[in-house]
Amino acid sequence: PATPSSMEPAPVRPSARFMLTHPAHFIAMGFGSGLSPMAPGTAGTLWAWLAFLALQPWMNDARWALLIAASLPVGWWASTVTAKNMRVLDPSSVVWDEIAAFWLVLWLVTPAGLWAQFAAFCLFRFFDAVKPGPVGWADALFHGVDARNDPSAWRKAGFGIMLDDVVAAACALFAIAAWRFFQ
Repeated sequence: PATPSSMEPAPVRPSARFMLTHPAHFIAMGFGSGLSPMAPGTAGTLWAWLAFLALQPWMNDARWALLIAASLPVGWWASTVTAKNMRVLDPSSVVWDEIAAFWLVLWLVTPAGLWAQFAAFCLFRFFDAVKPGPVGWADALFHGVDARNDPSAWRKAGFGIMLDDVVAAACALFAIAAWRFFQ
């Protein structure tokens, strides 16, 4: 006999076809960078870095602040919709969280040469992947939501997807500030 859990639809696998079915999927999956078969979070962060470098000639502090401020609620929405449609609370193919958070890091360390940006990249990836201390706490906050019984579970999951990367960005920035202070 079928049990209730066996009757639930299977999670949706990330694909280009799925990504193109909704604008939220396209954004959440980092315009395709989240479809990387290896280390999609790193691929999304690399995409963020390249986009930052490409946009930099046209940006100033006010424009970066506006773009990053807009990218956070847009990312929450896109992550929520995509996670819900994939039926996975924190899909690895959702990388908008890395993009928005790493833009914040790069904006706040600029002006910085490529080596300093690379160090920021490595620190951010360390905090995002290893999830020490506050990053692990932020990551675990919304992983226990029950999507079957809590109507707000997907919004919580989308918020959680974004939150741990913003905390990872804050930790990377703190490490950079401490290094500069003690230099």
